Amino acid sequence: MKRNLVTHRISKCCICKKTGASIGCVAPRCKRSYHFPCGLQRECIFQFTGNFASFCWKHRPVQIITSNNYKDSLPCTICLEFVEPIPTYSILRSPCCKNAWFHRDCLQVQAINAGVFFFRCTICNNSDIFQKEMLRMGIHIPEKDASWELEENAYQELLQHYERCDVRRCRCKEGRDYNAPNSKWEIKRCQCCGSSGTHLACSSLRSWEQNWECLECRGILYNSGDFQKPQKHALPNTNNVGITDCLLEESSPKLPRQSPGAQRKDLLRQGSKFRRDTATIIIELGFQIKRKTKKLYINKAKIWNSALDGFRNPNFNPSYSIEVVYVNENDNFGREHPGSKQEFLSLLMQHLENSPLFEGSLSKNLSLNSQALKDNLYYEAGKMLAISLVHGGPSPGFFSKTLFDCLVYGPENTQPILDDVSDFDVAQIVMRLNAATNTADLNSIINEFYNYLELIGCLRIITSLSDKYMLAKDILDYHVIKRVQAPFESFKQGLKTLGVLEKIQSYPEAFYSFFCHKPENLSAKVLSDLFTVHTLSDVQALGFWNSYLQAVEDGKSATTVEDILSFTTGCNSIPPAGFKPTPSLECLPMDFPVGNKCNNCLALPITNTYKEFQENMDFAIRNTLRLEKEESSHYIEH
Repeated sequence: MKRNLVTHRISKCCICKKTGASIGCVAPRCKRSYHFPCGLQRECIFQFTGNFASFCWKHRPVQIITSNNYKDSLPCTICLEFVEPIPTYSILRSPCCKNAWFHRDCLQVQAINAGVFFFRCTICNNSDIFQKEMLRMGIHIPEKDASWELEENAYQELLQHYERCDVRRCRCKEGRDYNAPNSKWEIKRCQCCGSSGTHLACSSLRSWEQNWECLECRGILYNSGDFQKPQKHALPNTNNVGITDCLLEESSPKLPRQSPGAQRKDLLRQGSKFRRDTATIIIELGFQIKRKTKKLYINKAKIWNSALDGFRNPNFNPSYSIEVVYVNENDNFGREHPGSKQEFLSLLMQHLENSPLFEGSLSKNLSLNSQALKDNLYYEAGKMLAISLVHGGPSPGFFSKTLFDCLVYGPENTQPILDDVSDFDVAQIVMRLNAATNTADLNSIINEFYNYLELIGCLRIITSLSDKYMLAKDILDYHVIKRVQAPFESFKQGLKTLGVLEKIQSYPEAFYSFFCHKPENLSAKVLSDLFTVHTLSDVQALGFWNSYLQAVEDGKSATTVEDILSFTTGCNSIPPAGFKPTPSLECLPMDFPVGNKCNNCLALPITNTYKEFQENMDFAIRNTLRLEKEESSHYIEH
């Protein structure tokens, strides 16, 4: 015993060569000993189970996969950063889900937070097989409860009741937060999610016992087939209500009562849909993309026709990887230049937004273009948008809420508003109807536009002044929805490409801002964090770069933060799924910056002073973007 203690005390670590190495490899005939920190640094594996075996870097257990048919990279299902799908010390694969890959560090952090009771596969929730494999590969799973279960008052907010009226037009004079029990101003919560509410009077509910669902849950019920069309209620008879405000929410249909257990299951099913974020969903859609590539020959001056020819090619498959090649019909030598896929998709979305297929200023709806309908262009537009989304394109951001709701909940469950009308004459008719103060004025307006109202099928007998609201509603329904029914159905079919429409209907809250709102303006910090520094021979240039970003944000430069991103990547906003590859910086001995959009790489110039650096950056970025805009403007105008 005394001899063993002496031997242990004088044993040397084979890594740092210092004494006191207390751990040895359990492999037969392996005499390596090492300290625990040294072993971690040298990528040894320590098993925190059974006999607490330790393996050196030569004899450590490895994961073996029979075949490697994966793409170049797959996301870690915890942090979502892309990893090479090859089992190594730092990269592990789930034993129960072959497409689930993890960083070792991500798994270890999750194991420490989740504990033995909640640590499981992030894809299939398997715990037995998953934990056994992770223990074999040296992941420490502490025998404790999850960290979120130990936090004091962690779920205190679940005991709070939601008390706010969320309907489009709250009629309570005391405000949306006013709640008076046992009166018409008592707040009723959505029976499905419980996170939206309404005053009984604001949704024409006769009693507190009557069922009510918010618009979001009603849309889910509609898509699941359990939706019953609500009965229409008379609109209030008042002269002071605007046309956009008079279209109040209707009371919800009465649904069959469920047991508390069934209701909880429905809440869990519906709630899980809204916890997803757009980036995760788009990355999952991207799993459909195969490694096989398809070249698209694109003329930037004719971006629409080039894309249309490429996507209509019989050999084109939306699930193939896209390789963009730029061509110029005026080039007598027929030279080809490698192009950026994300720049191409960004230009295509810009053209689509300004195309005659849509109408409106900022928030757009589908237009009625008979030639485009005959040429099946609405279907192609929906297909292009779906392909752009899955292949890493930018946010469209120009849909009206009405168009988005039609795609998600169906046209029959969507109510357009006056802002959806781009035709000035039609908007004037609706506003004049709303401004009518008596039945004589109302009948006069109807007689003036008798032929138009008869043509669109909106003539009605006027019995009271309140009929003007229903007439205005009928006109809006026809002009915004029924008139473009054929283009809408065609566009909807195109949007089903690669399963995009199904995802939109499953997660409407995640996709709403993606389709209906432009991305927020970039800041200097966001852009600085976005770029990684690969090689930088001149440290001074990095300081100039940070100062330049701040000057651009403060308005002291002729360029914008979006211009810098566009100069480097071809996109003026960060796509929801991010850039691939990640934008990078390098420093080269030249006078002006160079943006490589194929690799998302910005080469910074080396200058003696910051003033020269800023002037050269401004000159190159501003003039490059101006020339690119001039090249494509001719075709867009026509």
